[in-house]
Amino acid sequence: MKDLHSKIIAVQAIGAAVLAADNTPGAIDLQGYDSAEIVLAIGAGGVTFSGTNKIEFKLTHSDDDSTYDAVEADDILGADDVGAGGIIKALIAAHASAAVYRYGYKGGRRYLKLLADFSGTHGTGTPVAAVVIKGNGYNKPEADQA
Repeated sequence: MKDLHSKIIAVQAIGAAVLAADNTPGAIDLQGYDSAEIVLAIGAGGVTFSGTNKIEFKLTHSDDDSTYDAVEADDILGADDVGAGGIIKALIAAHASAAVYRYGYKGGRRYLKLLADFSGTHGTGTPVAAVVIKGNGYNKPEADQA
């Protein structure tokens, strides 16, 4: 078995919570790493999602942690499409059970932010969490995070 543990570090992008409104995204600094994977963990939908009642996960990136631009299709691996504003995942139909989704970032900028953008009415929240896994770091092995 190969050792992945010593080659990666995980950083919280969206803290595990039941959300019914937008999160406040914090900056994820990728300095010192050559790869990043965004992992979304989404529970069963608190509402029946539609084109009006939806959650869009928007990824933006920046060189200076000041001016952020939406990622585009060339910046992401694993997304069928990247929508306007950097939408890498949109919940617009029933989401009856928990699922995990992952997307590779190859955009080359230093900072990332991930927004869970809620539209419509969300009287009941939806469990959401997101982690950015930073890999291929310059310092090896990576420190334990247990």
